[in-house]
Amino acid sequence: MRKIIWILFLVMGALGYSQSIDYNTKKGYAVNGYDVVSYFNKKPLEGKKEFITTYDGVNYKFFSKGNMEKFIAKPKVYLPKYGGYCAYAVAVNGKKVNVDPETYEIRNGELYLFYNKGKNNTLQFWLKESPTDLKSKADKNWEKIKN
Repeated sequence: MRKIIWILFLVMGALGYSQSIDYNTKKGYAVNGYDVVSYFNKKPLEGKKEFITTYDGVNYKFFSKGNMEKFIAKPKVYLPKYGGYCAYAVAVNGKKVNVDPETYEIRNGELYLFYNKGKNNTLQFWLKESPTDLKSKADKNWEKIKN
């Protein structure tokens, strides 16, 4: 009987889990509370408490109501690659590493975030190496570590 209850508990927990992947939610929000839409306007801005929405079980903050509405209409357009973890670390080490939300690249309409502290600006490493090759490696590694 205990075994059946335990199995039911595990199944219910798995069904109730709302995130489809592991998102980097430092400070309780995706992208450290930065407005993901603002990156596509070439100026990352911190979101405000009055403009918050949830997508895939993750809270997102926005600088303006307009940006929040754009996200709600087409969230997948604005989602950062690799759950908002450092693209370089996912590619090279298959690891989930926090990011500096102001160190980023928009490539082929997709948002990539990077770690940047001290002499370790991984965006610079990404750009010096082959971003195309690194993206391919990151895509493969992400499939293994995304959950």
